Amino acid sequence: MNRSVFAPALALLLCAAVCTPSFAQAQPAAPTTPAPATKAKFVTPIKGQATIEVIQAPSKFAGKEIVTVYKIKNTSNAPIALLKIDEYWYGKGKLVSSDTYRHRQPLAPGEIIEVSTRSPANPGAEVSQAQFSHANGTVKPVKVKAFK
Repeated sequence: MNRSVFAPALALLLCAAVCTPSFAQAQPAAPTTPAPATKAKFVTPIKGQATIEVIQAPSKFAGKEIVTVYKIKNTSNAPIALLKIDEYWYGKGKLVSSDTYRHRQPLAPGEIIEVSTRSPANPGAEVSQAQFSHANGTVKPVKVKAFK
């Protein structure tokens, strides 16, 4: 007779004991990789004239375009922001074709990149000229056969 009164109370107590740990928040996992010793710092890009070394491969006709490959090394003591290469093709003293390449990431000191320009092919294209510049000034290119 009195047992029917204790059964729901016992069921409620048992349910509360079982469900409480399942609703508890889990502990965050420990990091598997160590945190870096120092934060990466922003380095101010070079202002004014920057210096680079350039290795220029011979230009090739690929279908309907002229492809020129450049290997560029930053020899300045600061990053170069927004390096830009303008390549112009001349024939009989007149401009016949051109292309522009923009390197969007800063070029760190000592970093070497390989870029290519693709100008529309023109039968009168004989001589090319490349001009280098960056966001904060000019660039002085030095042609080399191999990087130091």
